[in-house]
Amino acid sequence: MRFEVERKFLVAHEGWKAGVIGRRRLTDGLVGQFASGKVRVRLDETCAYLTVKGARVGLGRPEFEYEIPRQDGEAMLRLVCDTCLIEKTRHAVIHGGLTWEIDVYGGALEGMVLAEVELEHDDQAFAIPDWLGREVTADPRFRQSTLLRLSREAGRNVTLDEVMAATL
Repeated sequence: MRFEVERKFLVAHEGWKAGVIGRRRLTDGLVGQFASGKVRVRLDETCAYLTVKGARVGLGRPEFEYEIPRQDGEAMLRLVCDTCLIEKTRHAVIHGGLTWEIDVYGGALEGMVLAEVELEHDDQAFAIPDWLGREVTADPRFRQSTLLRLSREAGRNVTLDEVMAATL
């Protein structure tokens, strides 16, 4: 088990693109959600993973992640998660000695761009890139499950302005 401490931000402009050192296409599917966490399956270009995330404690949460046969991951996406799929390209950018992950969403969330950084602990200091916008770590509107729900309810991709105006 590892304890994931993550902060999430809106992206103010495309300046991050100059620093990209790698990218992965990801498809995430929500297997199940419960009061304090979730279970998801994730596929990248070559592998599949099953991840269980527990209740948040501050900015962090316990995370259990296991590589599973790709065929099983594909079947879970198709048979269990068909209406809860997230498609994104995750770009890695090094800034201030940390790896930032910039997620450019496709599919139902086309047009959404969010940046995340994983930290050692809640109060770790870090350099903020100039391409970052407002922090949305604690904002439930920017959880993937909420973004998907808003998109489904609208019957189309939702804009950042619509997400900001949403009441939960």
